[in-house]
Amino acid sequence: MTTLLILAALFALLLIRVPVAFSLGGLGLALLIFGGFSPLMAPQAILSTLDGFILLAVPLFLLMSNILLKGGVGRDLFAAVHAWVGHWPGGLAVATIVSCAIFAAISGSSVATAATIGTVAIPEMIQRGYERKFVYGLLAAGGTLGILIPPSIPMIVYGFVTEQSVIALFLAGIGPGLLLVVVFIGFSMIYARWFGGYTPEPASSTRERIDSTVRALPSIALALIVIGVIYTGVATPTEAAAIGFAVALLITGLFLRTLTLKTFTEAALESMVTTVAILLIVAGAKVFGKAITLYRIPQDISVFIGQNIDTPLAFILVVSVVLLIMGLVFEALSMVLIMTPVLLPAALTLGFDPIWFGVYMVVMVECALITPPVGLNLYVIQSVARARLSEVSRGVLPFLLLMLITVAILYVWTDLALYIPFKL
Repeated sequence: MTTLLILAALFALLLIRVPVAFSLGGLGLALLIFGGFSPLMAPQAILSTLDGFILLAVPLFLLMSNILLKGGVGRDLFAAVHAWVGHWPGGLAVATIVSCAIFAAISGSSVATAATIGTVAIPEMIQRGYERKFVYGLLAAGGTLGILIPPSIPMIVYGFVTEQSVIALFLAGIGPGLLLVVVFIGFSMIYARWFGGYTPEPASSTRERIDSTVRALPSIALALIVIGVIYTGVATPTEAAAIGFAVALLITGLFLRTLTLKTFTEAALESMVTTVAILLIVAGAKVFGKAITLYRIPQDISVFIGQNIDTPLAFILVVSVVLLIMGLVFEALSMVLIMTPVLLPAALTLGFDPIWFGVYMVVMVECALITPPVGLNLYVIQSVARARLSEVSRGVLPFLLLMLITVAILYVWTDLALYIPFKL
C-alpha cells in the first residue's frame, strides 16, 4: 500500500507539471521527514552523487555533440554515406540510419543525433518523394541509436547508479545497437521498395564518393578515437569525452572552419542548460532513491516478484509493460534513475546479469524517447520538420514494434549483449 501511495503522489506531482527533478527531490525529502529520518540525508545524498568523477563525462559528451551539431558535421557525414548507398532501394533512408549510427558513436546523445541528422535528411527525403510520416518516424527512431550505440549518456548514469563498469556497458551495447541498425535498414528498404514513396536515383560517381568521404573522414576519425581510447584502456569514459571535445573543436574550428565564436557560445550554453537539467534530475532521483530504500520499497518489490513471478520470462514481460507505461510520462534518464534501484535487485534474484539488464533497460528507454506525450525525439523532429506531433507519432509506430522485437531477440540471445564484453 505504501508503494502505491508513493507512486500515486509522484504521478500527481508530474500531472500538475512539477518538473521531474523537483518532483523526485521534493517527494524524497517529504518521505524522509514523515518517516522520521533526518532531512540532512538529502543534501548528503546529493553531494555524494554530484561529486562523482564519472558524471563529468555527461557535460563533456554534450559539449562535443553540440559543437559537432553547430559545426555542420552531420551534413558532411550524411553526404558521404548517401554517396555510397543512395542508389539502393530506399537509399536515402539507409543513408539516414547509417548516419545516425555513426553520429551516435560520436555524441552519446539521442536528441543531438535526431536533430543533427534530421536537419539534413528530412528535406532531402521529402523532396525525393518519401512519405512524410515514414520520414519523421525514421528520424525519431534513428535518433534513439544515440543512447544505445556507445558512448551513451544513459549507460554512464546506469553504471554510476549500479556501480557497474561503464566500459563493459559500452561494449555490451555494440551488438544490440548494430542489430537495431540492420533491422531499421531492412525495414526501410522493404518499405521503400514495396510501398513506394521514393524516387530511384543513379549511383554517385567515384569522384563524388571520394570527395564526400574525405570531407567526412575527420568525423569518422573522431568516432574511432573516442571508442578506441575507451576500449583499449588508454582512457576512462570521462577522459575519452574530454579528448573527443578537444578533437571536435579542432575538426570544426581548424579543419572544416565551420565553427564561429557565436556558434561555439551557443553550443556551450545549450550544453550547460542540458547538463544542469540532467544533474538536477540525478540529484532529485538520488534523494528519492535514498527515501524509498529506507522505506524498503525495492526489497518489498523484490519479495513480491519472488512470490508471484517465478520465471525470468514473466519478469521481463511485466517489466517491459511497466516501462512502456512509464515511458508515456517519464523521459529517458528519469526512467533509468527511478526504476533501476527498484528493478535491479529483483532481476539479480532471478539470475539476470546486471550488464545485460542495463542494456535491456536502455533499449526499453529508447522506446520512451518515441512514445507520446513526453518522447523527446518526437518534439525534436516536430521542431526540425515543422510538422504536427500526431504525424510524427504515427510514423514511429512500426519502428517502436521493431525495437520491441529487438528486446525479444536480446532476451532469447543474451550473448548479443554479453559476448563482446565477456567472451571476445
